[in-house]
Amino acid sequence: MTKNLDLNGLQSIADNYDLFYIDLWGVIHNGIKLNEKAMIVLQELSKKNKSFVLLTNAPRPNKTVKDFLEKMGMCEELRDHVFTSGEASLNYLKKYFLSQKFYHIGPPRDFDLFHLFKNNRSEDIKGSEYLLCTGLFDEYDKDLIYYQNLFDNHINKKMICTNPDLIVDRGNKRELCAGSIAMVFEKMGGEVVYFGKPYPEVYNQSIDNNNKKILAIGDNLNTDIKGANLLNYDSLLVSNGIHRDEIKDKGIQQVSKEYETIINFIQSDLKW
Repeated sequence: MTKNLDLNGLQSIADNYDLFYIDLWGVIHNGIKLNEKAMIVLQELSKKNKSFVLLTNAPRPNKTVKDFLEKMGMCEELRDHVFTSGEASLNYLKKYFLSQKFYHIGPPRDFDLFHLFKNNRSEDIKGSEYLLCTGLFDEYDKDLIYYQNLFDNHINKKMICTNPDLIVDRGNKRELCAGSIAMVFEKMGGEVVYFGKPYPEVYNQSIDNNNKKILAIGDNLNTDIKGANLLNYDSLLVSNGIHRDEIKDKGIQQVSKEYETIINFIQSDLKW
Protein backbone atom coordinates (compact mmCIF):
# COMPACT_ATOMS: atom_id res chain seq x y z
CA MET A 1 0.00 0.00 0.00
CA THR A 2 1.28 3.45 -0.94
CA LYS A 3 1.58 5.86 2.02
CA ASN A 4 0.68 9.51 1.48
CA LEU A 5 3.17 11.95 3.03
CA ASP A 6 1.29 15.16 2.27
CA LEU A 7 0.39 15.62 5.93
CA ASN A 8 3.59 14.58 7.71
CA GLY A 9 6.15 15.42 5.02
CA LEU A 10 9.44 13.78 4.07
CA GLN A 11 10.80 14.55 7.53
CA SER A 12 8.61 11.75 8.89
CA ILE A 13 10.67 9.09 7.08
CA ALA A 14 14.01 10.82 6.33
CA ASP A 15 15.89 9.21 9.23
CA ASN A 16 15.12 5.75 7.80
CA TYR A 17 17.44 6.34 4.81
CA ASP A 18 21.15 6.89 4.21
CA LEU A 19 20.98 8.04 0.59
CA PHE A 20 18.38 9.87 -1.51
CA TYR A 21 18.25 9.90 -5.32
CA ILE A 22 16.18 12.97 -6.18
CA ASP A 23 14.96 13.83 -9.66
CA LEU A 24 15.46 17.40 -10.86
CA TRP A 25 12.91 18.16 -13.59
CA GLY A 26 9.39 17.82 -12.18
CA VAL A 27 10.57 17.68 -8.57
CA ILE A 28 13.19 20.37 -7.88
CA HIS A 29 12.21 22.60 -10.83
CA ASN A 30 9.76 22.69 -13.75
CA GLY A 31 12.23 23.81 -16.40
CA ILE A 32 11.53 27.46 -15.63
CA LYS A 33 11.81 28.00 -11.88
CA LEU A 34 12.85 26.20 -8.70
CA ASN A 35 10.31 24.58 -6.38
CA GLU A 36 10.90 26.40 -3.10
CA LYS A 37 9.43 23.62 -0.94
CA ALA A 38 11.76 21.11 -2.56
CA MET A 39 14.70 23.43 -1.97
CA ILE A 40 13.90 23.36 1.75
CA VAL A 41 14.03 19.55 1.58
CA LEU A 42 17.58 19.70 0.17
CA GLN A 43 18.65 22.15 2.86
CA GLU A 44 17.19 19.98 5.62
CA LEU A 45 18.85 16.83 4.27
CA SER A 46 22.15 18.73 4.24
CA LYS A 47 21.64 19.74 7.87
CA LYS A 48 21.16 16.08 8.75
CA ASN A 49 24.32 15.16 6.81
CA LYS A 50 22.29 12.85 4.60
CA SER A 51 23.79 11.83 1.26
CA PHE A 52 21.75 12.78 -1.80
CA VAL A 53 22.21 12.88 -5.56
CA LEU A 54 20.26 15.20 -7.85
CA LEU A 55 19.95 12.51 -10.50
CA THR A 56 18.64 13.72 -13.82
CA ASN A 57 18.09 12.28 -17.28
CA ALA A 58 19.38 15.49 -18.82
CA PRO A 59 21.48 14.60 -21.92
CA ARG A 60 24.16 17.13 -20.96
CA PRO A 61 27.41 17.05 -18.94
CA ASN A 62 27.16 17.73 -15.21
CA LYS A 63 28.64 21.21 -15.58
CA THR A 64 26.01 22.35 -18.07
CA VAL A 65 23.17 21.39 -15.72
CA LYS A 66 24.94 22.97 -12.76
CA ASP A 67 25.24 26.23 -14.74
CA PHE A 68 21.52 26.01 -15.59
CA LEU A 69 20.63 25.59 -11.90
CA GLU A 70 22.91 28.48 -10.94
CA LYS A 71 20.92 30.76 -13.26
CA MET A 72 17.75 29.57 -11.51
CA GLY A 73 19.25 30.58 -8.17
CA MET A 74 20.42 27.28 -6.66
CA CYS A 75 23.48 27.67 -4.41
CA GLU A 76 26.78 25.96 -5.22
CA GLU A 77 26.62 23.61 -2.23
CA LEU A 78 23.43 22.02 -3.55
CA ARG A 79 24.44 22.13 -7.24
CA ASP A 80 27.47 19.99 -6.44
CA HIS A 81 25.14 17.02 -5.93
CA VAL A 82 24.11 16.89 -9.62
CA PHE A 83 24.75 13.83 -11.76
CA THR A 84 23.35 13.52 -15.28
CA SER A 85 22.61 10.75 -17.76
CA GLY A 86 24.68 12.84 -20.18
CA GLU A 87 27.74 12.50 -17.92
CA ALA A 88 27.24 8.74 -17.66
CA SER A 89 26.91 8.37 -21.43
CA LEU A 90 29.92 10.63 -22.01
CA ASN A 91 32.08 8.36 -19.84
CA TYR A 92 30.96 5.40 -21.96
CA LEU A 93 31.52 7.19 -25.28
CA LYS A 94 35.03 8.30 -24.30
CA LYS A 95 35.89 4.70 -23.41
CA TYR A 96 34.43 2.85 -26.40
CA PHE A 97 33.45 5.23 -29.24
CA LEU A 98 35.93 8.10 -29.12
CA SER A 99 37.27 7.59 -32.65
CA GLN A 100 34.07 6.55 -34.44
CA LYS A 101 31.92 8.74 -36.68
CA PHE A 102 28.49 9.57 -35.26
CA TYR A 103 25.30 11.25 -36.40
CA HIS A 104 23.72 13.49 -33.78
CA ILE A 105 19.95 13.47 -33.32
CA GLY A 106 18.94 16.39 -31.13
CA PRO A 107 18.99 20.19 -30.85
CA PRO A 108 22.13 22.38 -31.13
CA ARG A 109 21.98 23.18 -27.41
CA ASP A 110 23.13 19.59 -26.74
CA PHE A 111 26.37 19.96 -28.73
CA ASP A 112 28.38 20.45 -25.52
CA LEU A 113 27.93 16.73 -24.80
CA PHE A 114 30.36 15.75 -27.55
CA HIS A 115 32.66 18.78 -27.50
CA LEU A 116 35.72 16.55 -26.92
CA PHE A 117 35.10 14.58 -30.12
CA LYS A 118 33.12 17.07 -32.20
CA ASN A 119 35.31 16.42 -35.26
CA ASN A 120 33.85 12.92 -35.46
CA ARG A 121 30.36 14.27 -36.03
CA SER A 122 28.94 13.39 -39.44
CA GLU A 123 26.61 15.90 -41.10
CA ASP A 124 24.98 13.03 -42.98
CA ILE A 125 23.52 9.92 -41.35
CA LYS A 126 24.92 7.82 -44.20
CA GLY A 127 28.48 8.65 -43.20
CA SER A 128 28.05 7.69 -39.55
CA GLU A 129 29.07 4.55 -37.68
CA TYR A 130 26.63 5.04 -34.78
CA LEU A 131 23.74 7.32 -33.79
CA LEU A 132 23.90 9.65 -30.78
CA CYS A 133 20.43 10.67 -29.65
CA THR A 134 20.06 13.48 -27.12
CA GLY A 135 16.59 14.65 -28.14
CA LEU A 136 14.62 15.87 -31.14
CA PHE A 137 15.61 18.30 -33.86
CA ASP A 138 14.06 21.71 -33.18
CA GLU A 139 12.32 21.70 -36.56
CA TYR A 140 10.89 18.19 -35.98
CA ASP A 141 10.07 18.30 -32.27
CA LYS A 142 6.62 16.71 -32.64
CA ASP A 143 6.88 14.62 -35.84
CA LEU A 144 7.94 11.06 -34.96
CA ILE A 145 7.20 9.90 -38.52
CA TYR A 146 10.15 12.03 -39.68
CA TYR A 147 12.51 9.93 -37.55
CA GLN A 148 11.01 6.68 -38.77
CA ASN A 149 11.83 7.74 -42.33
CA LEU A 150 15.30 8.95 -41.26
CA PHE A 151 16.20 5.57 -39.76
CA ASP A 152 14.76 3.48 -42.55
CA ASN A 153 18.08 2.29 -44.03
CA HIS A 154 20.21 2.60 -40.86
CA ILE A 155 18.75 0.08 -38.42
CA ASN A 156 22.04 -1.84 -38.43
CA LYS A 157 23.75 1.05 -36.59
CA LYS A 158 23.78 1.17 -32.80
CA MET A 159 22.01 4.10 -31.12
CA ILE A 160 23.27 5.66 -27.89
CA CYS A 161 20.33 7.33 -26.11
CA THR A 162 21.38 9.83 -23.45
CA ASN A 163 17.89 10.46 -22.05
CA PRO A 164 15.42 7.56 -21.66
CA ASP A 165 12.54 9.95 -20.79
CA LEU A 166 9.66 9.82 -23.26
CA ILE A 167 8.19 13.19 -22.26
CA VAL A 168 8.82 16.14 -19.96
CA ASP A 169 6.76 19.14 -18.85
CA ARG A 170 8.42 22.52 -19.35
CA GLY A 171 6.17 24.74 -17.26
CA ASN A 172 2.72 23.91 -18.62
CA LYS A 173 4.01 22.69 -22.00
CA ARG A 174 4.58 18.97 -22.66
CA GLU A 175 7.57 18.05 -24.83
CA LEU A 176 8.90 14.83 -26.34
CA CYS A 177 12.33 13.58 -25.21
CA ALA A 178 15.07 11.36 -26.62
CA GLY A 179 13.42 8.22 -25.26
CA SER A 180 10.55 8.69 -27.71
CA ILE A 181 13.02 8.66 -30.62
CA ALA A 182 14.81 5.61 -29.24
CA MET A 183 11.47 3.82 -28.97
CA VAL A 184 10.81 4.46 -32.67
CA PHE A 185 14.26 3.04 -33.48
CA GLU A 186 13.70 -0.05 -31.31
CA LYS A 187 10.28 -0.75 -32.79
CA MET A 188 11.94 -0.75 -36.22
CA GLY A 189 14.36 -3.43 -35.00
CA GLY A 190 17.32 -1.24 -34.00
CA GLU A 191 19.60 -1.70 -30.98
CA VAL A 192 19.65 1.07 -28.36
CA VAL A 193 22.09 1.53 -25.47
CA TYR A 194 20.41 3.70 -22.83
CA PHE A 195 22.04 5.91 -20.20
CA GLY A 196 19.88 7.30 -17.42
CA LYS A 197 17.08 6.17 -15.15
CA PRO A 198 15.81 3.42 -14.89
CA TYR A 199 19.08 1.77 -15.99
CA PRO A 200 21.56 0.88 -13.18
CA GLU A 201 24.70 2.47 -14.68
CA VAL A 202 23.71 6.07 -13.94
CA TYR A 203 22.97 5.27 -10.28
CA ASN A 204 26.20 3.35 -9.81
CA GLN A 205 28.39 6.00 -11.47
CA SER A 206 26.90 8.85 -9.45
CA ILE A 207 27.95 7.84 -5.90
CA ASP A 208 29.08 4.93 -3.75
CA ASN A 209 25.72 3.32 -2.97
CA ASN A 210 26.91 0.04 -1.47
CA ASN A 211 25.20 -1.09 1.74
CA LYS A 212 23.01 2.03 1.88
CA LYS A 213 19.30 2.25 2.68
CA ILE A 214 18.04 4.23 -0.31
CA LEU A 215 14.96 6.26 -1.25
CA ALA A 216 14.46 7.31 -4.88
CA ILE A 217 12.24 10.35 -5.46
CA GLY A 218 10.76 11.44 -8.77
CA ASP A 219 7.65 12.19 -10.81
CA ASN A 220 8.12 9.62 -13.59
CA LEU A 221 6.89 6.05 -13.19
CA ASN A 222 8.82 4.79 -16.24
CA THR A 223 12.18 6.12 -15.06
CA ASP A 224 12.34 7.30 -11.42
CA ILE A 225 10.04 4.70 -9.89
CA LYS A 226 10.85 1.80 -12.23
CA GLY A 227 14.55 2.43 -11.61
CA ALA A 228 13.97 2.24 -7.86
CA ASN A 229 12.03 -1.01 -8.28
CA LEU A 230 14.72 -2.61 -10.46
CA LEU A 231 17.41 -1.80 -7.90
CA ASN A 232 15.29 -2.66 -4.82
CA TYR A 233 15.22 0.92 -3.53
CA ASP A 234 12.18 2.41 -1.81
CA SER A 235 10.35 4.98 -3.93
CA LEU A 236 8.46 8.24 -3.52
CA LEU A 237 6.33 9.55 -6.38
CA VAL A 238 5.63 13.27 -6.75
CA SER A 239 2.05 13.12 -8.05
CA ASN A 240 1.82 16.64 -9.47
CA GLY A 241 4.35 15.69 -12.17
CA ILE A 242 3.78 14.13 -15.57
CA HIS A 243 1.26 11.54 -14.27
CA ARG A 244 -0.96 14.04 -12.46
CA ASP A 245 -3.95 13.71 -14.81
CA GLU A 246 -3.80 9.90 -14.79
CA ILE A 247 -3.62 9.81 -10.99
CA LYS A 248 -6.49 12.28 -10.70
CA ASP A 249 -8.68 10.21 -13.02
CA LYS A 250 -7.81 6.67 -11.86
CA GLY A 251 -6.15 6.88 -8.46
CA ILE A 252 -2.62 5.94 -7.50
CA GLN A 253 -3.23 2.20 -7.02
CA GLN A 254 -4.66 1.73 -10.51
CA VAL A 255 -1.97 3.85 -12.16
CA SER A 256 0.87 2.03 -10.40
CA LYS A 257 -0.66 -1.28 -11.50
CA GLU A 258 -0.90 -0.14 -15.13
CA TYR A 259 2.78 0.88 -15.13
CA GLU A 260 3.77 -2.29 -13.25
CA THR A 261 5.50 -0.32 -10.50
CA ILE A 262 5.63 -0.36 -6.71
CA ILE A 263 5.26 3.04 -5.07
CA ASN A 264 6.07 3.14 -1.37
CA PHE A 265 5.26 6.80 -0.78
CA ILE A 266 3.49 9.63 -2.55
CA GLN A 267 3.47 13.43 -2.16
CA SER A 268 1.66 16.04 -4.22
CA ASP A 269 4.91 18.06 -4.28
CA LEU A 270 8.19 17.30 -2.53
CA LYS A 271 8.16 19.04 0.83
CA TRP A 272 9.82 18.59 4.20
